Formats: sequence, C-alpha cells, structure tokens
Amino acid sequence: MQIKLSNGSNIPVEMHKIKIVQKTYLNPIQERLKAIEEAGFNTFLLRTKNVFLDMLTDSGTNAMSDNQLAAMMQADDAYAGSESFYRLADAVEDILGFKFVMPVHQGRAAEHLLAKTFVKPGSVVIMNYHFTTSKAHVELAGGKVLELCGDEAFETASSNPFKGNMDLDKLNNAIKTYGADKVAYIRMEATTNLIGGQPFSIKNLRDVKTIAAKHNIPLVYDGSLISENAFLIKQREKEFVDKSIAEIFRTMMDIVDILYMSGRKSTAVRGGLIATNNKSLFDQILPWLPVYEGFATYGGMSTKEVEAMAVGIREMSEINAAGSGAEFVEYFVRRLDQEGVPVVTPAGGLACHVDAKRFLPHIPQSEYPAGALAASIYIASGTLSMDRDANGNDVLSDLELARLAVPRRTYTMSQIEYAVDRIAWLYRHRDLVKGLKFVEEPPVLRFFFGRLESLNHWEKDLAAAFEAEFGPNF
Repeated sequence: MQIKLSNGSNIPVEMHKIKIVQKTYLNPIQERLKAIEEAGFNTFLLRTKNVFLDMLTDSGTNAMSDNQLAAMMQADDAYAGSESFYRLADAVEDILGFKFVMPVHQGRAAEHLLAKTFVKPGSVVIMNYHFTTSKAHVELAGGKVLELCGDEAFETASSNPFKGNMDLDKLNNAIKTYGADKVAYIRMEATTNLIGGQPFSIKNLRDVKTIAAKHNIPLVYDGSLISENAFLIKQREKEFVDKSIAEIFRTMMDIVDILYMSGRKSTAVRGGLIATNNKSLFDQILPWLPVYEGFATYGGMSTKEVEAMAVGIREMSEINAAGSGAEFVEYFVRRLDQEGVPVVTPAGGLACHVDAKRFLPHIPQSEYPAGALAASIYIASGTLSMDRDANGNDVLSDLELARLAVPRRTYTMSQIEYAVDRIAWLYRHRDLVKGLKFVEEPPVLRFFFGRLESLNHWEKDLAAAFEAEFGPNF
C-alpha cells in the first residue's frame, strides 16, 4: 500500500508481518570479486552464500503467506484424483472463471505443451514480445516468433503507461503476410518481461481478440504476472480505476481463449497451470501432459505446491498482494531516477530495469553492456544478448537491460535503499566498467550457463575504487 508522508512524499508500506527469516550474507568486496570471477561473470552461476540481495529473478523467490504454508499440510498425495487438485480447480474457476485446468511444473512446461500441440514446421506465433523460453519452445517445434509491440516499447525513458500493448497495424499486416492458417496462436504476455516488465491495457487485449476471432486464431494469455498487470491496469486505465483486482481478472479472462502461467510469480508457488473454457483446445493439450509432466491431477508438481497455489490464486486477487511487488518496483525506479541512474520508465511489474546502453554508453553491444552491468552491481541479472543465429553471429538485443527483480514480500525498505545507494555509486564510477567476452556457451539459452571474461580485467580497478571509499569489509 502506498501512503503519503507528512513531508508530501509517497512510500510503499508492507502490509504484512515477518514471522520467519532467512539469514543473508554481505561478504567483503574482495570475496565478491573472487566469486564473480569464479562464476564467469554470470550472475546465474553465483552461490547464494556469496549474495546479499538476490535480485536475479522474482521466479520462485517470493514469500508465501501463512495461509499457503498451512494449506501445504493438508496435501493429498494421491497419484490420481487428488483432492488437492480439486481445490486448485475450484480456485481457478472462482477467481479466473475457467472450467478446465491442468497443473504443470512451471511456466516453461506450459509453453512446451502449447508449442507441442499447436506449432508445426512453418507456423508463426505472434507475441507482444517474446520471453526466452516461450521463443525457444516455438522455434524447437519448427515455428517462428513475430514480436509486434509498438515502437515506443523500446524507448526506455517514456511516459507511455502500456508499452506492452500489441501494435494492431503490425498484427493485421502479419496475418495478411503469413496467412491466418499459419498463425498457431497469438500470445500476450503480462507484464512483458524483456522490455522492462511493461503491462498491456484491457482495451488493447480486446482489440487483439477482435482481430484474432475474425481469423479464428486462438488468443493465449501468459499470466505469470497477471496480478501485477491487473494492478497497473487499475492504476493507469481509466475504465478500471474503481474496479477490484478480481473484477479486472475476470474481465481479462473472459477475453482470452487459453491462460497459462508460471505460479512462481503472482501465486508465489513453484508450479504452473494451463486453463481454458474451450474443451476442444483443452483436449488437444491434455494427452501430452502425462508424457512430459505427470498425471492430470498433479502435472509434475508436488501436491503441497498444488495446495499452496490454490490459496495463492485467491490471494493474488487481493489489492495488497497484487501491489506488493509493483509498488516496491515503482519506489525503486523512482529513487534511482532521482539519483540520475537511467532506468526504464514508467516502472513495470516485476523488476527495476536499468538501461545498460545509457548507463555504459562506452561499451558496444558486442561486448555485452548489460552483462557487464549485472556483474558490476553483482546482485542483478542482465540480458546479455539473444541467441546466436545459424551462422554463429551475434543477434543483438533490442534492449540492453540489467534486471533487478523485486520478489514479493521479501525485502524491506532499508534493503532497497541500500541497493539504490550502491547502484548510484556505481553510476558515478561507470567509466571503470568495461566489456565482456564469451569463453564458454551452450547452444541455447546461453545466459543460464555461459561463462565470460572481462576485457582488460576492469573488475579489479572497480573493486579498488570501492575499497578505497568504503573499506575492505563492505
């Protein structure tokens, strides 16, 4: 919840009490230097014991509620017909309005099943913008991804409240160019991760549905951040200012044909699901579920997580839960902006995104400025670049963003202020940061396991400057 202080400023206030804590570590600068070098300058390869604030992702790192933890104790571990599944199905129908639901172990499992079912060689899948795994599954099935967000989506400094909108002219042209029969489905991602967690409006979703329905193309909604998208709609779309989060959910879900989601974000659970009211679509997907995931009533998830997700779906429709991440992200963005740090505006739904091109203009994209920035701030994950093309050449990213994820109900205001201070310090010393080069990389999704080296060992000069100002113990 945002409150106004007596000095006129606004801050988010945590609408929860902390009952269980996990120890964190703030290792000295030389230990952090050694850790990032050993990790090949890839923050995915750092160990938790070497990280103070884990802002790598908000996936699976959110704090569950007491009611979710309590629900896990009543899990029914039956292989088939588990009562835990039926409690999940009831929650999906009550909150989202879908009669048919299947659990999967996480969002990328849902993406795999959708691609396996609907994407054929030569197919295209239209998206407002891709996510790494959504694109990979489409391409592995022989399809092609078309990204049709508006041009302003790539303007990191903007006042456009819905940069996640799909460009309708581009959509019509794409269908005309490829033919409706070649479009496997249209995917709308809420909020759009790789362009800064930007939401789309319900008006845009309705317009996309009108075009999709005209051509008999299924409309698929990636709802991994559905509560954040709904919260930002309530804040920014005039028609819905007085609507509840639950009402906004139902309005969106009445428009789409299929919902899939990673439960690791809005529901704060390590799992996922696919849901629809179209039995024909559901029956096409369902046979593949036990092949790749598990039986229809657990789908590769622990039944304890199924129980927690049932509670999480109900809780994510509450305004304080829906805003718990988005309001902290907005504060984080606002504070860094006040310090002059180039961040993506307006604030999105999952993270504070720092614009590496503007932060490190002296580093060319071929030397991975976002990766260098992520390594230099140490606690963040950056977009290194897209996958290499068939000829082994770099396909440069549309944006170079270092993503500082803000897990829901996990960090406090003092920790956010600490991050602001250190990133602002780094910005003042940005000339010390240089580029990176890959020395090891897998054939797909290389940002997970790839290793890099610094150019000219700039990290040592940066560490020396930090130690000179703060001392060796920080």
